[in-house]
Amino acid sequence: MLPKTAEYGLRAIVCLGRDPAERQSADEIAKLTQVPRRYLHKVLQDLGKAGLVRSQPGPGGGYSLAREAESITILDVVNAVGQIERIRVCPLGLKSHGELCPLHQEVDKAYATVEAAFARVTIGQVLSASNFPLPLCDASSPVEAVGERSGGQGL
Repeated sequence: MLPKTAEYGLRAIVCLGRDPAERQSADEIAKLTQVPRRYLHKVLQDLGKAGLVRSQPGPGGGYSLAREAESITILDVVNAVGQIERIRVCPLGLKSHGELCPLHQEVDKAYATVEAAFARVTIGQVLSASNFPLPLCDASSPVEAVGERSGGQGL
């Protein structure tokens, strides 16, 4: 349902939230999250522009959360790297559909429900779940090939 980029953004934020006092290099984040390094760079840039991540260049530098994990929602992360596409006008472009037809109204309601659910859950809540696995991914599995920014399915 979400683009791969949104999943990658969520993985990176959760990775950084595990130990918010420590800066992590992009290589460390890529290894722990199984996100291709070059793709991760763009994701981290988007998260930085949204004020969720900060970077410190140079020796001892790296990435860290710019805010407390408890104040970052899943929706904040998804919106930083791309947005859930709400349906505002008929996707078919039919002039006879001045308003959304019943089908597209229902689909848009589902999108609204997802947005509301993502807005209620913080990264801090995700990290405090008793069954949360660390590291995030099996470090022995290879990093997958980079897809298009909006391509592929994520979460």
